Amino acid sequence: MKLEKTALRLLALTGVALLFAATARAADMPPAAEEMAKTYGLDSWDQIEGLRYTWNAELPGAVKPFDGGAGTITISHKWEWDPKSGTITFEGKDMNGQPLKVTYKRSDASTQTDTVKTVVDPSFYNDQYWLLIPLHAIWDTSAKVTDEGQQKPSLDPQSTADLIAIKYSGDGGYTPGDTWDLYADSDHRIMEMDYHRGGPKKPSLVIVSWTGYKKAGPLLISTEHKGTADGAPFRMFFTDVSVKVSGSDNWVDAQ
Repeated sequence: MKLEKTALRLLALTGVALLFAATARAADMPPAAEEMAKTYGLDSWDQIEGLRYTWNAELPGAVKPFDGGAGTITISHKWEWDPKSGTITFEGKDMNGQPLKVTYKRSDASTQTDTVKTVVDPSFYNDQYWLLIPLHAIWDTSAKVTDEGQQKPSLDPQSTADLIAIKYSGDGGYTPGDTWDLYADSDHRIMEMDYHRGGPKKPSLVIVSWTGYKKAGPLLISTEHKGTADGAPFRMFFTDVSVKVSGSDNWVDAQ
């Protein structure tokens, strides 16, 4: 059953080049978005020598994700990533559902096997984006970031939160035109995220909570996202998160 390839085709989220210098975006960045990114560790990103995490998803579907059938399809990807060298190790399954472990450099992705180019690398974009969305608001030059002011989140309409919208241009990325609505509380922590797909593929709308907060070194990570995808139950969560920072050979577990 080719679940991995199908899930990636449906869930591959905007793949844009990682930019690690926030100054390039400072001039046109809403202050609320910058404060949000700093809350999640933007100013300490240059200390990160390594990231380990497992991305997990429980998706609605009978045979493949979002096929409209009853059931739940589970997927897990285990990663180790050196942001400075671009070296990535992936453990999961290939497009045929067989176990796969591979290490590659992002700068050499175009010379890798078809599995790396069509399954692993798009997965890397997707999974680290979910992990680091607040930082991508600053890094991604193909995104327009706006502060929409105080709005009512769908999951908690009795409250209000600052809505920071990240909209990607229609001419780049895996799913051009995507919009990510991030509802941040008074401490600049995201409490809800609404994803609006820019193209015709499913799901069109994902609404999830941001909970299970943990600190991984200088980074703040939300490990639990539960809600709906086009009205069906949806869960995405991280386990086994740890970081290695400059000056140390030890991995620090998120807690």
